Amino acid sequence: MLWSKLRFLVLGAFALTLSSVPANADIDTWEKDWLKTDFSRHSVDLTEVITGGIGRDVIPAIDEPTIGDLENAKQVHDVREPVITVTVNGETRAYPKTVLIWHEIVNDTLGGVPIAVTFCPLCNTSIVFDRRVGDAVLDFGTTGNLRFSDLVMYDRQTESWWQQFTGQGIVGKYSGQDLTIIPSRVEPFGVFVERFPDASILQRPPLFARNYGVNPYAGYDTADEPFMPGIPAVDGIAPLAYVVAVGDQAWSLELLQKEKKIEAGDLVITWEPGLLSVLDVSYIKESRDIGYVTVQRRTPAGLQDTVHDMTFAFAFNAFNPDGTLHQ
Repeated sequence: MLWSKLRFLVLGAFALTLSSVPANADIDTWEKDWLKTDFSRHSVDLTEVITGGIGRDVIPAIDEPTIGDLENAKQVHDVREPVITVTVNGETRAYPKTVLIWHEIVNDTLGGVPIAVTFCPLCNTSIVFDRRVGDAVLDFGTTGNLRFSDLVMYDRQTESWWQQFTGQGIVGKYSGQDLTIIPSRVEPFGVFVERFPDASILQRPPLFARNYGVNPYAGYDTADEPFMPGIPAVDGIAPLAYVVAVGDQAWSLELLQKEKKIEAGDLVITWEPGLLSVLDVSYIKESRDIGYVTVQRRTPAGLQDTVHDMTFAFAFNAFNPDGTLHQ
């Protein structure tokens, strides 16, 4: 059954009917609930921010991640299961999407750098940020709000709101401030193990009762429309078609699956099979293979990973209305 016909979203122990989502922001309520947030400072139209029907931290960020080695992880994770792989100052760690789909944010430290590993299921955006802004180190949580169906985060220090897709502060003290994005990959667990046999991995948190390995958004990436209404359609491509975005350019996954390798200027984008969708059927290990991409730039030192994301066409278009989508 398609997502648009389900009319509800299951998130752990509660259900939300789409008809209950208000059409625009309730700033008076926000000011009562977010006492530290300076709503006079914002870089976006506040009517674009819509409640997802839940309050702050109902989707709980992981603040004290449990880190383990790969031997135990091999007993838990399917070799085709997607993990977000990050390397900082020579230290590498994987963050399974089967965990992130239930938590969306992991506040961690890697290679001596405070990072936030984030995943928004409604846009399929997997982005890693440096948590430092000036001299401050921020800890992030979920506001329960969305903009263009994308996660709106907040920092616990100032309760400023941040757009996950862009890493930009959109409300509060840090409005207009950009977080630094750290290059990362989404790749199969088995590929990660082959590349980094001595690396570490985020373990399933012991303190949360979550059905890890289950997709609470079953059928979403084959739906007719995104979760939130009113997002502009994209010409010539389904709203929830996967695209690979690099800055203001994107390439459809369908094109990459056909070509296998695309070069554009100094960019080299490759596609290979072997990665499961986490947004297909209920049991992720039974999901369809959508494959994975590697995005690198040619440099004097050779090919190096660069910032990119595999997201949905509607999300790329919403945040890059003047961008170019290659189909």
